[in-house]
Amino acid sequence: MTGVLGLDDRVTAIDARLAARRTGWRAKSPPAAEVLREGFGIETVGGLLRHYPRRYIDRSATAPIRGMRIGQDVTVIGRVRRVASRRTRRGQVMVTVTVSDGTGYLELTFFNQPWAERTYRVGLELAASGRVATYGGRLQLANQEVEVLRGDDAETVHTGRIIPVHPATEGVTPRTIRELVFRALQGLGRIPEPYDPALVAGEALQGEDAALRAIHFPEDERALAAARERLKFDELFALELGVAFRKRRLERTSKGVTHDPGAALAAAFVERLPFAPTGAQRRAMAEIAADMSSGRPMNRLLQGDVGAGKTAVALYAAAVAVQSGHQAAIMAPTEVLAGQHARSAATLLAPIGGRDVLALPARAARRPGDDAQQSLLDQETSEADGGVRAEAPAAEGPVLALLTASVTGRDRARVLDGIASGEVDLVIGTHALVQEGVSFADLSLAVVDEQHRFGVHQRVRLKEKGAGEDGGYPDVLIMTATPIPRTLALTYYGDLDVSVLDELPAGRQPIETLVARTPQARGAAEGLVRREAAAGRQAFVVCAAIDEGNRAEVRAAEAEAERLRAEVFPDLRIALLHGRMRPAEKQRVMESFRAGEADILIATTVIEVGVDVPNATVMLVENAERFGLAQLHQLRGRIGRGEHAGTCVLFDESGSDNGEAHERLTAMARTTDGFALADEDLRLRGEGTLFDVRQSGMPDLRLARLAEDVDLVRRARARAFAVLDADPELGAHPELLALLRHTFSGEAIEWLFHG
Repeated sequence: MTGVLGLDDRVTAIDARLAARRTGWRAKSPPAAEVLREGFGIETVGGLLRHYPRRYIDRSATAPIRGMRIGQDVTVIGRVRRVASRRTRRGQVMVTVTVSDGTGYLELTFFNQPWAERTYRVGLELAASGRVATYGGRLQLANQEVEVLRGDDAETVHTGRIIPVHPATEGVTPRTIRELVFRALQGLGRIPEPYDPALVAGEALQGEDAALRAIHFPEDERALAAARERLKFDELFALELGVAFRKRRLERTSKGVTHDPGAALAAAFVERLPFAPTGAQRRAMAEIAADMSSGRPMNRLLQGDVGAGKTAVALYAAAVAVQSGHQAAIMAPTEVLAGQHARSAATLLAPIGGRDVLALPARAARRPGDDAQQSLLDQETSEADGGVRAEAPAAEGPVLALLTASVTGRDRARVLDGIASGEVDLVIGTHALVQEGVSFADLSLAVVDEQHRFGVHQRVRLKEKGAGEDGGYPDVLIMTATPIPRTLALTYYGDLDVSVLDELPAGRQPIETLVARTPQARGAAEGLVRREAAAGRQAFVVCAAIDEGNRAEVRAAEAEAERLRAEVFPDLRIALLHGRMRPAEKQRVMESFRAGEADILIATTVIEVGVDVPNATVMLVENAERFGLAQLHQLRGRIGRGEHAGTCVLFDESGSDNGEAHERLTAMARTTDGFALADEDLRLRGEGTLFDVRQSGMPDLRLARLAEDVDLVRRARARAFAVLDADPELGAHPELLALLRHTFSGEAIEWLFHG
């Protein structure tokens, strides 16, 4: 078989050869190749070799039969001296094969495996591995693996070595997969090296051929470690090459809109904020201003902890777009969050004349680039501050609009007309912004909040709506209130420039976090709610489901609301909010709670983002063990937003045997640093559970772990960008272009080459 296979060959051929070697094998089962295709998507030899073991069993130590000890894991080699079979009382065939190595005798027992009598004949040499046990006073091996040693096939697969245990599924065992991998490696010639030898040598990596062989059948721990490092690098390099390719493609080919960050509107906005911007906010604004004036499309990620002031930074970017004679849009994943952004925008833009389009009479369209933008502010030069200083808003300022599914009828028509005519400068909405019928006059800035909740097509469609008269693509600012671990930001978000808001504005109140595991602790938490309500403040109670049928054993919002009303707080005002409500009803409940018309809001995680109630000081989270750290941190951020300190109580009903839940909740109680919690969440849960994949088709990490492989991530990223800087289109590296097309698929291909 040597040299007859390639990585693109089908596993079916190896499977057929393997079946032919084992008479009667799998007579009633589908072929292993079919099971692998359906269960794991494995069709080729290359796919089979990338199906890495999940663990290993060391069977490399051989021992004489006479020296075996009960409980010892051993491999023995001997010849078959006797084969006997009989039927048990239940009618099953039991085959006993007696093996001797000259020092003693060992019985190998096969229950209901009649083929063993034909396979293990007297005189054959066998290798047998397992844990030493006794039965009826005779030595046996528990969980035994047995192989026939032949002159033409002396190398063992399942015994006498460190053996891999691959992920398996119904219809195919780890043993079968192990043998398929072994036969494939036997049949392959030297596996070609996909990278430049200088790269491999520069990173001191093992060769591809040696790595793929050692990851499945390592000689020792050292060989396995070298193989794992090389194959982890492969995964990370392919991912980083993709994000680098996209980033350099956009920089090279996309025409942007050149904005003027030096005009007065943006400066006046910053000066008239009702708070002093943090140093982190000022840095982010400067980075955004530089991007927006560059003439290339901005693709920037703005990440910050809860309450770090992302909305103010986004509105600064919008002011830069508007003062340059263009439009801006902010797209949020929920109506609650869109409404919150609209309220914040109205408040923060009011000092520079910001107004809602629905409060204005209909008027003629303003053409992009009209000088009207320059007259939004009276300007006065002040020697004291050495430059232009905005004194007072002009009669007209930025025109705002909110567009969600709840905006209907004449109001919707008015908003759509304002967007199309250019009368609306800033529109805030949900995915309604990318629906048919929404036409922008000149969109030059698209802000996408919590972008991992949108599909790539929604984001692309919003960008496409920005192709104005000059044909330039809009600048894109992506915001997330969920701090992203640094390694995740370097990989799945690595095509974006990153601004980090790692400071909280002055005056933010501390939040104490407690974990409650006893009835006494629950009673104390309920007493805290009562005291805060008596002082005129409010509380959230968060449940994981709407009703009891949604998730077994989870306190549900509707049931909890009834319990609290009837049993705990009959004298307090209780409101209920969940995702099944109509948008208008959700908005009504939130406005009522914000206005202080309820003491307690029982809610699902619909309040995770976008809810700002400064008077809320307590949050109780039921079944907190079922939430991830990032989500709990977002929920906790809904309190402590006013003048009073907040308390978050996490009810843990996981029991003493759920160590991971205890770790998560202990971390929540230990720190309010969202970035520290994000790193901890990554360590505990893995990158796949933290965020939805940015778009389907992004490559999975099978060996690499972002929480553990920080240095390898940085090395792979540096190498990928170095390759793209020298060869932006990979014209001199067709093998790497093929690697991208093989590694990325579906929506990610669109994102990589066109999005």
